[in-house]
Formats: sequence, structure tokens, C-alpha cells
Amino acid sequence: MVVDDSAVIRGLISRWVSTEPDMVVAASLRTGLDAVNQIERVNPDVAVLDIEMPELDGISALPLLLAKKRNLIIIMASTLTRRNAEISFKALSLGASDYIPKPESTREPAAAETFRHDLIQKIRHLGAKVRRAAPASPCPPLAPVPGRPRDPSPRPALVPVAQPPLVRRAFGTQAPRVLLIGSSTGGPQALMALVTELGAVIDRFPVLITQHMPPTFTTILAEHLARSSHRPAREAIDGEIVKAGQIYLAPGGRHMRVARHGADVVIALDDGPPINFCKPAVDPLFTSAIDVWQGGVLAVVLTGMGSDGMRGGKEIVAAGGNVIAQDEASSVVWGMPGAAAHAGICAAILPLNQIASKLVRVFSGDRS
Repeated sequence: MVVDDSAVIRGLISRWVSTEPDMVVAASLRTGLDAVNQIERVNPDVAVLDIEMPELDGISALPLLLAKKRNLIIIMASTLTRRNAEISFKALSLGASDYIPKPESTREPAAAETFRHDLIQKIRHLGAKVRRAAPASPCPPLAPVPGRPRDPSPRPALVPVAQPPLVRRAFGTQAPRVLLIGSSTGGPQALMALVTELGAVIDRFPVLITQHMPPTFTTILAEHLARSSHRPAREAIDGEIVKAGQIYLAPGGRHMRVARHGADVVIALDDGPPINFCKPAVDPLFTSAIDVWQGGVLAVVLTGMGSDGMRGGKEIVAAGGNVIAQDEASSVVWGMPGAAAHAGICAAILPLNQIASKLVRVFSGDRS
């Protein structure tokens, strides 16, 4: 279900979705009020919800939609302003699954293509999760869309595929000297929950985070992390010295690495091309840390789409460091942590609510 007061955006998203073999546009609506009134008839798996709309805006429509269909996946769409970034974070706390920044102009091919790729991937991966789960309650059948023939075929049943057992490595013997965290879809909520319990680690060791997120949004995320952790947290600055007691967040639109500069470790930001379709990407941070801390790296891969962090995690383990992944049940999308887990590089695969206590123990010397 596409909900946006811009006919151009509605048409664009609807055309993109319609060309995907595993998706169908259930409805294209102009206001949040239309969405609330039609949600039970339309019964979508996913709603792409604009923030600014007449009659009923996205943030007001969000809880009303979830009250009518609690397992609805809602992706908030907004332009890159500070106000909209703040509203997107509020939407996540109210039950939205994810957000996506809309380009300032859809006439720029590169911006439109990035928007298309990111949106389709979010719809596919988030929608697949809700389709795998049992429905929260039976919903009425989808009414036919005027002017389009109804497809009489039922939705195909998803047959579970047996997965090989996950292999866990023993923790390396080297004491960790830095904590690195990579995350994507579902990451803001996971990060804020995690740092709340990491004060003892943050006070003694530097913490560096790469979250797949655009500019402005990372500024807001850093402020939220500072409030949640009660520790300094901000976007990293190129050339600044890395110190314990500080959370460094990769700024949106730039890769964050670390490097030696004399006796100090410094932040190195670059404006290179996307890696794993992401900018910032997790792998550059993970791999650069090996040159600085060798086997003293402890990396955590949290919820997110794709496999970013897996290759860097392999190199961390090869250098004597350790990787911990979030488990599937607690992940919004088990792409990144799942890739690390299936690669056999993880010393632990844990629910989100157990990761902080494990980190505190590992940094205190318990590597069992």
C-alpha cells in the first residue's frame, strides 16, 4: 500500500513495485486518512507511508494503522530534513519497521535509482518476514482494484528449507581493545537498547559504530545514542583522535575507517563509492581496525539487510579478533548477522537483550 500525497511519488513507487515478480500494489492512496479507512479492505503486508500529508499525516496515521493490523510492516518515507529525521525516529519508537529518505528530485537518475533499489529491498525483506510469520488475526480478502482483473490464485505457501547448523568459534585469547558495531535495518532501535547497558565498556574502551543511514539522520541518531548511554556520542570527525569514553558514529554519506597517526589512533573519513550498496558501509571500519588493533578487535553485527560486515568480520577473526552476531528471532532482518553466522566466524550468536551483558563480561576478561 503506497500512501503519499504526491501523485508523482505514488506513481513512481507503484510502477517500481509492479515490475517486481514477487510484489503487487494493493492500493495507491493520497492521505493517511484514506489509508486508515481502507486498511482492512486492502489488507497489505507492507505500507510505504509519507510523513507530510493533508487530512491525516503519517505520524498520526501510524498508530491507527497498527491498531487495525498489528503485524503491518510500515516504512516511513520522508525528505532529508532534520524535522523529518526526528519524526522518523519517533515513528520507529511507535512501531514503524523502517524509514527511507526520498530524494529531493526524482529527475536525477542516480538519486532515483538509489531510492528505487533501497525501497524495493526494504519491501522485499521486511515483507518476507511478515509473510513467514503466522497472521496475527484473519483479515478479510483483498477487494479487487477498479480497472484491474483480480488474480484468483492464492498466495503460495512458503515451504521451510532446512538450514545447516550454525558453527560457533571459541573466543580468541587476545584481550579486546575496541568495540566495533555494524547495523542497518532495525539498527537504530537495537543500538539504543544496546548502549543503554554498555556504560562499563564505553568508559574503558572506544566504541565505533557504522549504521546504514543518510546524512541528517546520523546526526539525530548520535544525539539519541548520547541520551540512551549517558556518554558522549556524535558523528565522527575526520582526523580526530579515538579515545575511550566516546561513541563515534559514521556520518551519513561517508565511510569511516581508523588509522595510526604516530602514537594515536585517528578517524579517517572518505567519500568513496558505496560498498555493498551502502555508504557508510561496515566492512571498511572492520578491516581498517585490524591494522590498528590487530587481534584486539571485538565486532558486533546487528540486525540489517544484506551481508555488509561479513567480509570484514572474516578478516577480524583471521587476525585473532572476535565477532558476535544478533540472533534471528530478535533481528528485524537477519541479513547481516545471518551472513556472519552462516560464515562460521561468530564466537556467539545472541538475542539483542543478551549482547550487552556478554560484551561486559568479555571486556572484563571472561572469554568463555
